[in-house]
Amino acid sequence: MGNKSRNTRQKEAIEAIAKNMEGFFTTEDLFLRVKSKERGIGVATVYRSLKRLGTEGAIHSYSCGRRRIYSTEAGNHCHFICSRCGKTDHFSLKNIDFIKNSVRGKACHFQVDVHGICEKCMRAEASPS
Repeated sequence: MGNKSRNTRQKEAIEAIAKNMEGFFTTEDLFLRVKSKERGIGVATVYRSLKRLGTEGAIHSYSCGRRRIYSTEAGNHCHFICSRCGKTDHFSLKNIDFIKNSVRGKACHFQVDVHGICEKCMRAEASPS
């Protein structure tokens, strides 16, 4: 009985804290916040809870660099990646109707990676050496 109630309390703490996170956050960000309230919690419990919250639609996950990030808000996560220098910049699409109208079904959130040449690399190519 004791272990079950502890797990339930931990899951409730994770859910409450996750739903109040602002912007994008990592598993580690959430783990540190939860650990300050629930000292005995393990990171595996946080991973499982994020997976469950994602399945329920309460949390949305994205890939950013080589990390998984999360948000409580459905929306978009967009990158412009320079094919010359490798720099990645984030940008946001304000009007996503063209994407929502292009999919069969109901779009929840999405991620877009746009590859090209950044302004700095274009200027370097244009200027005589």
